[in-house]
Amino acid sequence: MKKIVFLGPSLPLEVARALLPDALFLPPVAQGELVSALVQHQPRAIGIIDGVFKGTLSVWHKEILYALGQDVIVLGASSMGALRAAELHPHGMVGVGRIFEAYLEGRLSADDEVALLHGPAELGFRPLTLPLVNIRATLDASPLDAGLRGLLLATATRLPFEERTPSSRSSSQYAAWRDPSSVGLKPYGRRRPGSPAAAAASAWPSRRATAQLTGVAVPPAPARNALAAVRRGE
Repeated sequence: MKKIVFLGPSLPLEVARALLPDALFLPPVAQGELVSALVQHQPRAIGIIDGVFKGTLSVWHKEILYALGQDVIVLGASSMGALRAAELHPHGMVGVGRIFEAYLEGRLSADDEVALLHGPAELGFRPLTLPLVNIRATLDASPLDAGLRGLLLATATRLPFEERTPSSRSSSQYAAWRDPSSVGLKPYGRRRPGSPAAAAASAWPSRRATAQLTGVAVPPAPARNALAAVRRGE
């Protein structure tokens, strides 16, 4: 197997397989699993899209550095992949998409921007809560005035990521947050790919990340050209 992608709630598996039919898709990556996959499958390219955040240890930076040291290209996008790619960009990990760029440029910094609860593999990792980046994207595309968008975003930011749902009732003060339609905002879709605005923050970078591995040109990264590395793995 030449290509491996760790994927969960960010993109439906059938969509990812259509984009990259010759890849092995594995569940969201946890600590130790990247090295295990590297040893077992000996891929030339690894894509990290989703990874675990809570309850299980997250993928270790040194695992990714080890893979890079083995001349394996490692790409990251959308969720855990975007976060790790921003942190390890100087060492050669290739980041893809707007979420990665926002972390890299410092416009995003908190881990919980991309954290969410989701169902098990048997249910297709169905999202149960909303990542904050999706809420930002939805608000940015909404017709609401800046003050109300800021209020809703501040409310969402204060919520623990496990409670960020369209029906959250953490405070009776924010009726607009509990009922977005009351202020002209379409409710956020929970089902992948969800509403176009909400899904854009995670599904779009995920699609690009998987497309990268098929041979689409990517921005050059320090120490390697991602496209050339992918082609070497084919």
